[in-house]
Amino acid sequence: MGWILKSQYIERFEGFGLEVSIYREYTVFSMKTKNNPPAAEYIKRDLYMRKIRPFMNLDIIKILTGIRRCGKSVMLRLIQEELLAQGIDRNRIVAMNFDTLESSLGRSAEAVYGEIKKRAEETGERLYLFLDEIQELEGWEKLANSCLTELKADVYLSGSNAKMLSDEYASYLSGRYVLFRIYPFSFAEARRALANAGTVLAPPEAFERYLLYAGMPFIYQLPFDRVSIRQYLSDAADAIILKDITTRYRLRDIGEFKRLILFLFANVGNHFSAGSIQNYLKSEKHGPSWETISNYIEYCKTAFLLLPAPQEDLLGKKMLKANGKIYLTDHGIREAMYGNNQRDIQQILENIVYLELLRRDYEVSIGKNGNQEIDFVARKNGEKMYIQVCYLLASPETVDREFSVLGKVHDNYPKYVLSLDEFDLGRGGIRHQNIRDFLTSGADD
Repeated sequence: MGWILKSQYIERFEGFGLEVSIYREYTVFSMKTKNNPPAAEYIKRDLYMRKIRPFMNLDIIKILTGIRRCGKSVMLRLIQEELLAQGIDRNRIVAMNFDTLESSLGRSAEAVYGEIKKRAEETGERLYLFLDEIQELEGWEKLANSCLTELKADVYLSGSNAKMLSDEYASYLSGRYVLFRIYPFSFAEARRALANAGTVLAPPEAFERYLLYAGMPFIYQLPFDRVSIRQYLSDAADAIILKDITTRYRLRDIGEFKRLILFLFANVGNHFSAGSIQNYLKSEKHGPSWETISNYIEYCKTAFLLLPAPQEDLLGKKMLKANGKIYLTDHGIREAMYGNNQRDIQQILENIVYLELLRRDYEVSIGKNGNQEIDFVARKNGEKMYIQVCYLLASPETVDREFSVLGKVHDNYPKYVLSLDEFDLGRGGIRHQNIRDFLTSGADD
């Protein structure tokens, strides 16, 4: 039996063997488990393992990035289990989590390097080094580089900040790294997690749950209870806002910042500008500058809370600097903080499809074709496809609107209309597919 410690009270939490980790001035959630289940009990996430596997045992740093609690720590554990299965002795694996009190207080990069060097001398063999949430350690980039070049370790890092590899830090790594973006569970992974937990749902019912709560892995270890899931997602949002944004960037007006986040959550998938946000906040009797708003948005991007989608002029064949859209890495956090995922189903469906395309390594933009817009233009390996997303093709006018915009793109690349309709309504060479089928039939994991 473990405990979850929160800022003002303590709750018992049954069955997970959690050990409390306290964060500086506030407590977010315990991140260290006393009795980890074997990796075999986790979702394998083969989509990511297939990307990582070719770089294992090579002299290059493997960096896993993504929003807090999306499963990066479990990915590191899965890699460790694979190494053990290959016959690597457990004593050659060194794992540290810098997001815990034990690992973060009173430690410098030099001290950590000294510990690792001592282990290397004791084993006399190559070490396999796993450093979780490494951005919490000042000087991490020098530590990683020294472990790679001086100790010849096989180095794996994880971090929850997109600026980990800005020019300032990347120069120390001198191109000796490869980056893997980790996302919360896809719909296919979420269904597998439900099945592993003994929950058998028909595809529409499973998708309805995913539509509301998305794919943070831990919620699939919980019994299905709406209050508990919303509480967990709310705590996850607090962790991101407080630890990865407010504290890191020393924000003073947290209330103003949260109002901005709620505005962006309400307008996910809509065009926006700093000016429109400024007008909204002024209407709420708050008037941050354009520069402050731009900084707030950038902070949310670096914490992987928001995902920008640029707009592309298909006729001029160029990216447009303005009028992009914002999507969310996890729309379940939106449900916990703002609500209305079911009401705003069109926006959430777009968000789900956009994230799935990123998961599959597509470069994605919003297509502008004259005065019409295509939801997504997705490119990978020299190929391209166009996608329209619609809740239901409920009338002839809706069918004509969704298909005609794609029909005006005169090339031979695949064009799709995705909706929740059960019947194939494809026409004129434009394919129609149920969104659930799209999310599962093309999934590599």
